[in-house]
Amino acid sequence: MRTLESRALSDLRTGFRGRLLGPGDEPYEAARRVWNAMIDRCPAVIAQCASTADVIRAVTFARKGGLPVSVRGGGHNIAGTAACDDGVMIDLSAMRGVRVDPRARRARVEGGATWADVDRATQQLGLATPGGVVSMTGVGGLTLGGGMGWLSRVFGLTVDNLRAADIVLATGEQVTADAETHPDLFWAIRGGGGNFGVVTAFEFALHPVGPEVLFGPIVYRYEDAPDVLRHYREFAAAAPGECCVWVDSLIAPPLPFLPEAVHGTRILSVVPFYAGDLAQGEEVLRPLREFGTPIADTVSAVPYTQAQTLFDAAYPAGARNYWKSHNLEELSDGAIDTIVDYAHRFPTPLCDILIHQVGGVVSEVAPDATAYPHRAAQFVITPGGRWHDPTQDDDCIAWVRAWHDAMAPHASGGAYVNFIPEEGGAVDAYGPNQGRLAKIKKRYDPENFFRMNQNVLPD
Repeated sequence: MRTLESRALSDLRTGFRGRLLGPGDEPYEAARRVWNAMIDRCPAVIAQCASTADVIRAVTFARKGGLPVSVRGGGHNIAGTAACDDGVMIDLSAMRGVRVDPRARRARVEGGATWADVDRATQQLGLATPGGVVSMTGVGGLTLGGGMGWLSRVFGLTVDNLRAADIVLATGEQVTADAETHPDLFWAIRGGGGNFGVVTAFEFALHPVGPEVLFGPIVYRYEDAPDVLRHYREFAAAAPGECCVWVDSLIAPPLPFLPEAVHGTRILSVVPFYAGDLAQGEEVLRPLREFGTPIADTVSAVPYTQAQTLFDAAYPAGARNYWKSHNLEELSDGAIDTIVDYAHRFPTPLCDILIHQVGGVVSEVAPDATAYPHRAAQFVITPGGRWHDPTQDDDCIAWVRAWHDAMAPHASGGAYVNFIPEEGGAVDAYGPNQGRLAKIKKRYDPENFFRMNQNVLPD
């Protein structure tokens, strides 16, 4: 573990409004931890920034000292890129302000905010922007990777709703990127990850949503999974944009709406979401809800903010996690058979296989309109390896990798950058847009200062 000289830290501390933590400080251990317990990195200093000026000081300090740098927003990334060894962790978690302009339908969100912060502020005015489905996810990481959630089929990805961003570059200069100012940089941050700088504030377009939506799991015994998944495929193909349905293969937790005899058994959870007129939504969802013999049907009108927290319990901080993903343009019989097969091979009861439905408005955007290229995908499928005991690392990682290999013949190529667990995933993440990203990287970060990410090398 690298320890910085007290003189160097003194230089950084001068004028720094936030808090600086080193290995000898009591809060350091908790501050260096991120959501994925597999990540165990020790920064030389954690710069808990209180303002953009603090971010500029931290970037300048790291650059002059030749230190690696990482950026922490929510700290929720599967690859753990929020933390670095022997460098500077720029921690934005104290910068969580959200300011809503209801007339312009815009929200200005600081770089350390979570989606819970955004939803809480925007829903007070009956507004929302497409965001993550786990409320403690950081706005910054999810947005820079593309961003998909319940509202994406009707309003697009998170990056499709980004209107501007304030960015601290490797030089320490702060710029605002939008469609007219630094348009190349604005294009690049909409799906190109954290390759280009530290985003200290985002401006999002907002849409009328809620306050209630139709939402809730419909649960089936897993022996019914093949038939239910084939029916889901037919339903999803005709569903309007206001409707988004995700499906999870998992081991049933002891939820109060499930019979006790089902707890601990394999189940299929079909989770519909409808943002629009509730009566119309009831009719849209009727064919989905009337199929087969579900164990439970909890679909009802609930606050949008409640829907946004459903998956929180399934993704607790402190567990060990390893995921991968595939994009699919269709849910073929082979893909369904592979999902069912590997759901019977869970190495731990915490593992799952989640189908994210996309398409809709997302697919109406050209692949080169933003850095996020995977516009044709109708589904993103993720096997979630999740466990607590480090001795199970090899088994859980092997299960995810085996699923990934088995699903490849049924996939359309590429991967969602936020679901890539190791370094070196840029080709899968950025696809045909990687060359353009490399040119922009050369312009804004020619020395590859920001490299704790799915890295794009300067052209």
